[in-house]
Amino acid sequence: MRYSPEGLHAFVQASALGSFSAAARKLGKRQSTVSMAIANLEADLGLQLFDRQGRQPALTEAGRKVLGYVQEILAAGERLDALSIRLAGNIEPRLTIVLSDAYQFNPDTAMLRDFEQRYPDIEFECMASEAGDVLDLLQSGRAHLGIVVSQPAYPPDIGVARLPKQAQMGLYVARDHPLARQKSITRAHLAAHRQLYLNTYIDSTRAPQGRVWSAPDYLMLLEMTGYGFGWAELPRGMVAQFSRGNLAELRLRGWPRPISMDAAWSKPKPPGPAGLWLLERLLQDGAAR
Repeated sequence: MRYSPEGLHAFVQASALGSFSAAARKLGKRQSTVSMAIANLEADLGLQLFDRQGRQPALTEAGRKVLGYVQEILAAGERLDALSIRLAGNIEPRLTIVLSDAYQFNPDTAMLRDFEQRYPDIEFECMASEAGDVLDLLQSGRAHLGIVVSQPAYPPDIGVARLPKQAQMGLYVARDHPLARQKSITRAHLAAHRQLYLNTYIDSTRAPQGRVWSAPDYLMLLEMTGYGFGWAELPRGMVAQFSRGNLAELRLRGWPRPISMDAAWSKPKPPGPAGLWLLERLLQDGAAR
């Protein structure tokens, strides 16, 4: 391949982040290095990929068309890296998976029993987090695999695969909450009462309007809901397992609703053989039970 991997990565990051300086920070390089890598790629292709006349570089029409091909090239390279990891068989000493509470990952599952038998000497760690916090743990290298509620978009350094298993989300209040006595619930009824919402550390700017309290994880929201502080959107599987029967599910049009779940990992720091084995099982089994 005559195109420099450095140039391809710089091009994808600059396209996603909207500036060469942001791409440089993400890649841990000087801005001049990123700018030169992109300029060299443009020279190799004989195309102008970015319009540099504005305050921030913008993809040209050619750049938008090239982007998809570059992403395919990088994805093929990632698959080759994953294959080489599996074939080399250099097992990682520790595997950390970070899970959304929306995904019911039962520690007594046959999947984990198979993992234990196959990799008896690995330190296995489970963490719980949500949304952008999961991605941050993957990007920092603190975790190797993540299971997250499907996001509308992912950073270019995060690899994702859709899991067969969906989660179910419902609206809940404490059994003695005024909303629990309403036979028919509307949005107006909800607006008259405090909402308890998920507010992760990374995504802390997405506050709903009105009277609100927040927590960084669903389990804490469940506890707050059980004490009668307001209504909340919660994973139905988690409510069934941990609410001790003290929550009432509200019936509102469109609820409960299914949500898709994704497995995620860092492309620059992919999982080792054990992590790839667990990822394949998650994608095959769909449900960890």
